[in-house]
Amino acid sequence: MPIQINISDQACGAAVTGVDLTQSLDDSQVADIRAAWLKHHVLSFPDQNMSDDDLERFTQYFGGFGHDPFFDPIEGREHIAAIRRDADEKSPLFAENWHSDWSFQAHPPAGTCLLGLTIPPVGGDTCFANQHAALDAMPDEMRAKYEGLTAIHSAQMAYAPDGAYGEKDEGRSMAIRPDESARETERHPLIRAHPETGQLGLFSCMGYIIGFEGMDQQEALPLLQQLYAWQSRDEFVYRHQWQPNMLVMWDNRSVLHCATGGYDGHDRLLHRTTIAAFQA
Repeated sequence: MPIQINISDQACGAAVTGVDLTQSLDDSQVADIRAAWLKHHVLSFPDQNMSDDDLERFTQYFGGFGHDPFFDPIEGREHIAAIRRDADEKSPLFAENWHSDWSFQAHPPAGTCLLGLTIPPVGGDTCFANQHAALDAMPDEMRAKYEGLTAIHSAQMAYAPDGAYGEKDEGRSMAIRPDESARETERHPLIRAHPETGQLGLFSCMGYIIGFEGMDQQEALPLLQQLYAWQSRDEFVYRHQWQPNMLVMWDNRSVLHCATGGYDGHDRLLHRTTIAAFQA
């Protein structure tokens, strides 16, 4: 049975059927999936009863493993992290703000894979915002404010010891490891060409972006706030509903994503890998 790509009616996203990810894929299948990934930015694969070995094998079809600096991996694995929330957990929801994974790295991961293991019967959707569409729709007057800017990225607000997931963050089931290294910074163009497709898009947003090169904070902050509001407008968003045994992969170079709640009283567990940056 050939691979089928079922496109969503939202800003991005497609469901992929006709492929068994518990088995090795041939070059043609990998090429078809990569092409769909680059075109639709977010792919879901329903009804995939995958093991951790399967998840690692699938990830490596699309690149090496990315480096996850502030998560402890699950026992016995180096590259798989558990995105976990227990039914009785009271800590603030993890990753509920828009972001692109690890954009503060010198070479941020090209993609992320997330395998749904324990999925609540309600809530827990993941939202994705298409940053090519956000740039294309941006009014010329607004775009002129951002053209040529270099963004300063840092994990300090999230993963420094005094950050959101730092030493005062208690009662969390996820194995998060805050560290002083989160204060380090990297610089990336705010508007940049996708390294594989060449399509221009906005890269990352306020949170991991803490300012702009050569601009004081008083000037940068309102620009970041305006940008954040624009990037996450409804017309750019795909809202994904999870099912058990579903794999989702997304392109961190093309979309932002954020978690949603609504499943208090239910366990939620997903296994996560990242795909290393594409090197031309």
